[in-house]
Amino acid sequence: MPVPASPDTLRQRLQQIGLELASVEMMPDRPAPALAELVAAAEADSAGGPAELAAASRLARDWVSGAGGPLSADVRGRFAIWHGWMEQAVTAWERSRPVPAWPAELPRAEPSPRPAATRSAPDEQAVPLLPGGIDADMMQLFCTDCEDFLRDIEQGVLVLEERPDDPETLNTVFRAFHTFKGNAGMLKLVVLQRVAHELESLLDSARRGQMRLGRPEIDVVLAGADLFSRYVSAVSDRLEGRQTADSVSLPVPAVIDAVQAVLASRDAAPPVNVIRAAAMPTPSAASQAAATPPSIAAAPAAEAAPAEPVGMAADEPAPAPAAGPTAPVRPAAPTGSVRVDTGKLDGLIDLVGELVIAQSMVTQNPAVSGAADEQLARSLAQLRSICSELQRTATALRMVPIRGTFQKMGRLVRDIAGQLGKEIRLVLDGEETELDRSVIEEIGDPLVHMIRNSADHGIESPADRLAAGKPAGGTITLRAYHQGGFVVVEVADDGRGLDPARIRRKGVERGLIRPDEPLSDREVLDLIFAPGFSTAERISDVSGRGVGMDVVRRNIERIRGKVEIASTPGRGTTFTVFMPLTLAIIEGLLVAVGDQRFVIPTLSVRESFRPLPGAVTTVQGRGELVAVRGRLVPLLRLGRHFGIDSAVGDPAEGIVIVAEAGQETRCLLVDSLIGKQEVVIKSLGETFPPGRGFAGAAILADGRVGLILDTTALVRIRNHTTETAA
Repeated sequence: MPVPASPDTLRQRLQQIGLELASVEMMPDRPAPALAELVAAAEADSAGGPAELAAASRLARDWVSGAGGPLSADVRGRFAIWHGWMEQAVTAWERSRPVPAWPAELPRAEPSPRPAATRSAPDEQAVPLLPGGIDADMMQLFCTDCEDFLRDIEQGVLVLEERPDDPETLNTVFRAFHTFKGNAGMLKLVVLQRVAHELESLLDSARRGQMRLGRPEIDVVLAGADLFSRYVSAVSDRLEGRQTADSVSLPVPAVIDAVQAVLASRDAAPPVNVIRAAAMPTPSAASQAAATPPSIAAAPAAEAAPAEPVGMAADEPAPAPAAGPTAPVRPAAPTGSVRVDTGKLDGLIDLVGELVIAQSMVTQNPAVSGAADEQLARSLAQLRSICSELQRTATALRMVPIRGTFQKMGRLVRDIAGQLGKEIRLVLDGEETELDRSVIEEIGDPLVHMIRNSADHGIESPADRLAAGKPAGGTITLRAYHQGGFVVVEVADDGRGLDPARIRRKGVERGLIRPDEPLSDREVLDLIFAPGFSTAERISDVSGRGVGMDVVRRNIERIRGKVEIASTPGRGTTFTVFMPLTLAIIEGLLVAVGDQRFVIPTLSVRESFRPLPGAVTTVQGRGELVAVRGRLVPLLRLGRHFGIDSAVGDPAEGIVIVAEAGQETRCLLVDSLIGKQEVVIKSLGETFPPGRGFAGAAILADGRVGLILDTTALVRIRNHTTETAA
């Protein structure tokens, strides 16, 4: 059965094309028949998406069709621009937004005219985005409230799939649709009001005991939630100027027909396939297929029901809760919340950082610190205390619980389980753990990739699990906690685990390691993060193409984090991600190299020591090496690398810092360690080009500027560069 076209499918194809383009760029003299095949496949994968995607794929196919020899430099340059545009266009398709403008450097790709039937599917209906006379601020408030309702709905129905008779959760989901209907009615969004009314009727039947919610009913409710989510996303884009369309096409008739079919007869199968094809794509693309309904739960979930959403209006009072156990009613808190523009908040935090720096410069000024005035000393101590507390409070303003990101994974696991015919239970732990909003935004995609791999490659089929003496249903645990000033997120499964011997064989086949290269089990497991690496025997639309785990590591390292793997064959695998609490402040080692000061992020540092005389050796082809716990590790002299003439020349007079980046390790030679401190990060902008080894700058307590080192770039410098520097 062919895999239906989806943004996820096309994105995976583009990642394959990107790898092939990189190969062509490295060996420009060889023919590229594989590229032609991939581009042709991309055109097929574009079916069902914006017409511009298919047109761009046809144009690229023309560049390589019939080319039996190598690609010219001009064509390779075109492909580089084309590939970047395609990735942006796929993201726009996935988010139901207009595709970006076509690059001026490329010849025009004219989309082929489509038949009217495909432009306006009979199961979709155009819904106005901004009804006449409605204030834009009111629509923005409507969208903001809807995001809360949709979160309650999606998490609630996943709990109901496991416990369909849970009265509190059922009432919470019902009230969310009820309030949504009232808000839509006030804004004269008649079409959305009707859809919400139909879904409300379905849930009301369940509340009254007239029907029991099963997988078909849950699918219908989720399809309705996806419809509302698509509308809210389109309205937000319209209000923020990202698109100019006046309406959005939504599967309104399909959802209404499905609800009415369920209400008419519990035994009648609703047209779920139609809904899934038209509803908003999920990260797993799993709504395209379903076999035997699996059992799945987002486990900790509803010991206490979510708070009742408060909307702008409702046209009837909220229903009384059904009989049954209820959570204790807590008195309303005397304080409320205020919505603040994130730009203003970031500006405030930057000013607080400047204030802390200025305070440090004042208190450490010799003219002030050397004064014998006792009153001045007390005032400076009070100033230091107030500035520190102000910085902690300002940083806390950016902190949000990771709960929202975790709970989205419940839908992802449910869809993947249905697609693969597996029974998977998701357990959430530490949802209240807080970290910087910008860090949470960056961790979403890596979590999706890791959970996909756990569900597809980690968790076995029910038959295989039973044969291995395990329960038929597998478990994926998503856990977060604080440790040593960092946030740790774990993705653990109880599946088949990773086989180091098999991974090593694949690494040798791919040329990533030598057959006789001595590696620890940890280093072997880290090979799965190599671009394109995969041990999957089959390729599915969930995973298996080897285009995900390298993205995981790259995204995590971009936020100055790191990821580790632990696995036991037959018992499961755990991915552990270490991340900074915030991207605005970094904890680092302050080191001296000559007359310069540098900051090395502590998360990248394994250890530091003063080498003995003669401990540094030079090996032909590998540069200078230092013996670290029985292994020879390449040495990078930061003084020579950065051109600092006053740096120490004899390693025995300096300090060696062992830094890590994934499975790679490098020793960094500095003059001395000054101490460990937290610094406020400043962007370098265009001052330093990428690849120089700098991640930012910080103003130190003495007023000097210290550059923050990009340890990932320094660790992964090629050996010949190290030799030159050394």
